[in-house]
Amino acid sequence: MIELSHRARALLRAVAAQRVVMSCSCEPDLFIDGVACCDQVTAHALARNGFIRPTVIGVVGGRVPAELTEAGRDAISSVPAA
Repeated sequence: MIELSHRARALLRAVAAQRVVMSCSCEPDLFIDGVACCDQVTAHALARNGFIRPTVIGVVGGRVPAELTEAGRDAISSVPAA
Protein backbone atom coordinates (compact mmCIF):
# COMPACT_ATOMS: atom_id res chain seq x y z
CA MET A 1 0.00 0.00 0.00
CA ILE A 2 1.20 3.52 -0.80
CA GLU A 3 1.79 5.76 2.23
CA LEU A 4 -0.36 8.87 1.80
CA SER A 5 0.43 12.26 3.29
CA HIS A 6 -2.05 14.21 5.39
CA ARG A 7 -2.63 16.47 2.39
CA ALA A 8 -3.36 13.52 0.10
CA ARG A 9 -5.87 12.14 2.60
CA ALA A 10 -7.46 15.60 2.91
CA LEU A 11 -7.85 15.72 -0.88
CA LEU A 12 -9.47 12.29 -0.81
CA ARG A 13 -11.89 13.45 1.90
CA ALA A 14 -12.80 16.48 -0.27
CA VAL A 15 -13.47 14.13 -3.20
CA ALA A 16 -15.64 11.95 -0.94
CA ALA A 17 -17.60 15.08 0.07
CA GLN A 18 -18.24 15.78 -3.65
CA ARG A 19 -16.38 19.11 -3.52
CA VAL A 20 -13.87 18.29 -6.27
CA VAL A 21 -13.89 18.46 -10.04
CA MET A 22 -10.99 17.32 -12.18
CA SER A 23 -9.73 18.34 -15.58
CA CYS A 24 -9.97 15.82 -18.39
CA SER A 25 -6.34 15.12 -19.26
CA CYS A 26 -3.64 12.50 -18.84
CA GLU A 27 -2.44 14.39 -15.73
CA PRO A 28 -5.69 15.80 -14.32
CA ASP A 29 -5.72 18.93 -12.19
CA LEU A 30 -8.11 19.15 -9.24
CA PHE A 31 -10.35 22.05 -8.32
CA ILE A 32 -11.87 22.16 -4.83
CA ASP A 33 -14.94 24.36 -4.41
CA GLY A 34 -13.98 25.97 -7.74
CA VAL A 35 -10.41 26.84 -6.71
CA ALA A 36 -7.34 25.14 -8.18
CA CYS A 37 -5.68 22.71 -5.79
CA CYS A 38 -2.39 24.08 -4.45
CA ASP A 39 -0.62 20.72 -4.78
CA GLN A 40 -1.09 19.41 -8.30
CA VAL A 41 1.80 16.95 -7.84
CA THR A 42 -0.26 15.15 -5.18
CA ALA A 43 -3.42 15.51 -7.28
CA HIS A 44 -1.69 13.89 -10.25
CA ALA A 45 -0.33 11.09 -8.05
CA LEU A 46 -3.79 10.32 -6.63
CA ALA A 47 -5.19 9.93 -10.15
CA ARG A 48 -2.16 8.07 -11.51
CA ASN A 49 -2.17 5.61 -8.59
CA GLY A 50 -5.88 4.89 -8.90
CA PHE A 51 -7.29 6.63 -5.80
CA ILE A 52 -9.58 8.97 -7.76
CA ARG A 53 -11.19 9.00 -11.18
CA PRO A 54 -13.64 11.11 -13.18
CA THR A 55 -17.31 10.24 -12.73
CA VAL A 56 -17.93 10.62 -16.47
CA ILE A 57 -15.87 10.83 -19.64
CA GLY A 58 -15.46 14.46 -20.61
CA VAL A 59 -13.95 16.44 -23.41
CA VAL A 60 -10.19 17.04 -23.20
CA GLY A 61 -9.60 20.23 -21.21
CA GLY A 62 -13.07 20.15 -19.67
CA ARG A 63 -13.86 19.56 -16.02
CA VAL A 64 -15.94 16.75 -14.57
CA PRO A 65 -16.76 15.65 -11.02
CA ALA A 66 -14.18 13.42 -9.34
CA GLU A 67 -14.98 10.32 -7.34
CA LEU A 68 -13.08 7.92 -5.13
CA THR A 69 -12.15 4.49 -6.37
CA GLU A 70 -12.25 1.51 -4.04
CA ALA A 71 -8.59 2.15 -3.23
CA GLY A 72 -9.41 5.78 -2.39
CA ARG A 73 -12.25 4.75 -0.08
CA ASP A 74 -10.00 2.22 1.61
CA ALA A 75 -7.25 4.81 2.06
CA ILE A 76 -9.43 7.23 4.00
CA SER A 77 -11.35 4.61 5.94
CA SER A 78 -8.17 2.96 7.23
CA VAL A 79 -6.79 6.14 8.86
CA PRO A 80 -8.80 8.26 11.28
CA ALA A 81 -9.31 11.90 10.25
CA ALA A 82 -6.96 14.34 11.97
